[in-house]
Amino acid sequence: MGRVQDKVAFITGAARGQGRSHAVHLAAEGADIIAVDICEDIDSNEYPLARPEDLDETARLVEKTGRRIVPIQADVRDRSALAAALGTGVAELGKVDVVVANAGIAPLGDRLGVGAFIDAVDVDLIGVINTVHVALPLLGAGGSIIATGSVAALLSSSASGGSGPKGMGGAGYSLAKRMLVDYTTTLAVKLAPRSIRVNAVHPTNCDTDMLQSEPMYRAFRPDLANPTVEEAEAGFRSMQAMPVAWVDPSDISYAVVYLASDESRYVTGMQMRVDGGATIQRGM
Repeated sequence: MGRVQDKVAFITGAARGQGRSHAVHLAAEGADIIAVDICEDIDSNEYPLARPEDLDETARLVEKTGRRIVPIQADVRDRSALAAALGTGVAELGKVDVVVANAGIAPLGDRLGVGAFIDAVDVDLIGVINTVHVALPLLGAGGSIIATGSVAALLSSSASGGSGPKGMGGAGYSLAKRMLVDYTTTLAVKLAPRSIRVNAVHPTNCDTDMLQSEPMYRAFRPDLANPTVEEAEAGFRSMQAMPVAWVDPSDISYAVVYLASDESRYVTGMQMRVDGGATIQRGM
């Protein structure tokens, strides 16, 4: 307990999934939370995104730990809205120490057009950059920036064996995650003299609404028109060297808490894989 005591964490995509898990785990370790989520759908993304009541539930779970939370609806594609959200949170909580740029979408499918590519890049890359850039002027020594990547950032199309993200949206998703590697590495070098750390966490299949969706099932079982989770599970399982189909959001949160805490005060520029061996079995 208390590994991030009295720190303030700014988390995007916080209404459910990994973002909610990060908020709750950080709060359980002593942090106050500024929680941001769009809480509405994006047209090209064929599975439903979080709703305002999901963000309310994140707030309830954080408050249950005894910590404070400022929940705000905002779109990470809108830097002005993000800056306003962060300003509201800092006005109430006093500062920001940790940035978890987590919001993401996966608009998958061959039938989706160029809009899916645009939305994936705008949310998964530009949304991360917007999140970091509105917070940068407020971060001091000891600050920690953590970006959510993906094994898609570390695997080429050939190395992935043809499974995984498909279509224009899938290409945008993979491109965005790959570019985050260079972005976080470059920023880590430039911020190191200020003792601000920058790291990325790259999950494999993670048990969230993004994974447990019809578009994702079809991506892993393109031979079936309407695959079930049971039919897609073999494809999910083939991604990892370890005998699992997916990891839990809490498995990613353990890495986030470590990178947010002073335990990792000399860890920067890391591309941390929480992937069940997905990359090593492909020779990465």
